[in-house]
Amino acid sequence: MSQPDAGNAGFVPVVSQEALKKAEQYIEEEEGAINKLPGRLGSIITLLAVVMSLFHLYAAYGIMPTHVLRGIHVAFVLFLCFLLFPVAKKFRHRIHWWDWLAAIASLFVVGNMLFGGDGFLERAISPTLLDQVLGIALILMVLEAARRTSGWIMPAICVGFIVYAFVGHMLPPPWTHYGMDVGRVVGHMYMTLEGIFGVAIDVSSSLIILFTIYGAFLEFSGAGKFFIDFSFAAMGGKPSGAGRTIVLASFLLGGPSGSGVATTVTLGSVAYPMLVKAGYGKDAAGGLLAAGGLGAIISPPVLGAAAFLIAQFLNISYLDVILMATIPTLLYYFALFLMVEIDARKFGMPAVAIEKHLTMSVLARQFWFHFLSLLAIVFFMVIGFSPAVSVFWATVVALVFSFLHVDCALVPYDFFRGRGSRTELFAQSGLVKALRSGSVGMLSVGATCAAAGLIVGVVTLTGLGLKFSSIVLQYADSGTQMIMSALGAVGVEQTASLLHDVKLLLTAVMTSLIVWIVGLAVPVTASYIICAVIAAPALIQLGVADFAAHMFIFYYAVLSEVSPPTALSPFAAAAITGGDPYKTTLQSWKYTLPAFLVPFMFVLDPAGVGLLLMGSFKKLSSAPWDQVAIVSVTAMIGIAALAAGVQGWLFKLTNGLERWLLIAAGLALVYPKPMFDYIGIVLIVIAVVLQKLRGDAPHAAAGA
Repeated sequence: MSQPDAGNAGFVPVVSQEALKKAEQYIEEEEGAINKLPGRLGSIITLLAVVMSLFHLYAAYGIMPTHVLRGIHVAFVLFLCFLLFPVAKKFRHRIHWWDWLAAIASLFVVGNMLFGGDGFLERAISPTLLDQVLGIALILMVLEAARRTSGWIMPAICVGFIVYAFVGHMLPPPWTHYGMDVGRVVGHMYMTLEGIFGVAIDVSSSLIILFTIYGAFLEFSGAGKFFIDFSFAAMGGKPSGAGRTIVLASFLLGGPSGSGVATTVTLGSVAYPMLVKAGYGKDAAGGLLAAGGLGAIISPPVLGAAAFLIAQFLNISYLDVILMATIPTLLYYFALFLMVEIDARKFGMPAVAIEKHLTMSVLARQFWFHFLSLLAIVFFMVIGFSPAVSVFWATVVALVFSFLHVDCALVPYDFFRGRGSRTELFAQSGLVKALRSGSVGMLSVGATCAAAGLIVGVVTLTGLGLKFSSIVLQYADSGTQMIMSALGAVGVEQTASLLHDVKLLLTAVMTSLIVWIVGLAVPVTASYIICAVIAAPALIQLGVADFAAHMFIFYYAVLSEVSPPTALSPFAAAAITGGDPYKTTLQSWKYTLPAFLVPFMFVLDPAGVGLLLMGSFKKLSSAPWDQVAIVSVTAMIGIAALAAGVQGWLFKLTNGLERWLLIAAGLALVYPKPMFDYIGIVLIVIAVVLQKLRGDAPHAAAGA
């Protein structure tokens, strides 16, 4: 980022169509390159997608056997994936015979499961030859759907796990298992609710698609534009107004969408000119946009697709997950607010004026109803409705209240007035577009969840999760002994408590690195699923609460959005700003780093669990609020110290000593132990005193 150029103070760049097209390519890398099918074929696809959405809305309120819902969901996902996602980019915008063959075959294979009756499920341990053939076909189709929607990495990982199921008995301990044959593996994956039709597809069919439909209803009713305009009006007029606008808009826009890349692109296409006018360089602007988009995945009420899996894995209410995410999310945005405030002071940014017609009062009077559905989700869950039913009613609320403004109505007023062809008006209405987008928008996630079922199935069959955890703990043991030996050389007593703390710290660090490395290659949802079944048990064995371990893994899985080579959010932001993708990624790391040390707080010590509000909505009234307050305040102080250290600015530019004192203070405060809190506070005081003793006046930096 460079200091604003007075000669260009009035220059407001326009995001080119070429830049937006390039950014869309990064969305395609995450969600797949979708065919654009014109004419009757396009209408048929739209009809199928609308039927898929209507079916799942009905299933949210109706009574439907679990295996039926999961089976029909997989059938819809595979059928539409093969028609909408080409086998290769050179075959785009057409449906070839092999696409039709795969689509119809998927219906036949899933139909065999749906109409097989109890006998089908009962012979899972000893499947017939036909069962094995159809099961292998389904596995191959799931892998192909995942490849078409998210690339080669996820299918390759799945194949690796399947190979392990067959050859693992030949490996040395602790990797060995008792061996599997084709019938056992295929039966488990195809004929039970533990493999392809397991927990991941359960969440995809009962929650993810409903929240995707809800997000589409908000999008096509104009809620996204309102959230951006509202943020502009609320945060403009101050030197930090541009950065504040990005932070607030990303929260409002990202909360309902749950998509980091989509939030980054949507916000960047309208807000980047304002960032340039405020003095942000291309890379810094892209980094801030990507950091804001990243917040979409951890922001209630939707969070990301992985958050629904947390509820399913832990067998808790989704409301509990929202509750657990509340304080960490607030800390994340607190960190972003601090970073943009420091930006404004460090670089001497000018205030950005907001057009008068975009005042908060005008926007609130005209479009206040867009907030209702967001509140409705939480309200319905609080009064006892399931998440599926809650989001169903929130979708209804969004639909009904959209008619309060002519520009927001999901069905145009002319449809009811009889002006023009009702059929044509309805077919082109926001309602049909939202229903179509709701289904199409989750196909890549659905395919990923089906493929992840193969991984979960292998883990449950072979006990790989516990084996992997034992290996992690062995490495942690070795590291602990080395550290304790070094400490013992200077006379530090080796206590059981200290041994446990060091081992837990090393295990947490290794787990975060494992999650991060896995997240480099696969999307957030897949990264969480893989690591939840192979890495979480290591933390749990060391006494970490299960919900804290899963939230820890979830937050580090989210890092895949800003981590190369799959740093899709920063790369998409760079496409919009014209910046360097890797420099933009480093800038996004700078903005997100303070908040992403917070997860260590709720795994390293029981006191840190207070950040998750004790992990249960039912326990909220009895939570020790003094402990929650203390750990939250120390987290905020630690984040502030890290932000100042990372940015190199406290009251003025820091020197090397002050910067490292602040970083060390932040790291100490992140460790939820009283002794480390005292150390952190003392280091901050020393840094402040050193700055005050230096007589030079604060001044803006010349560049970043």
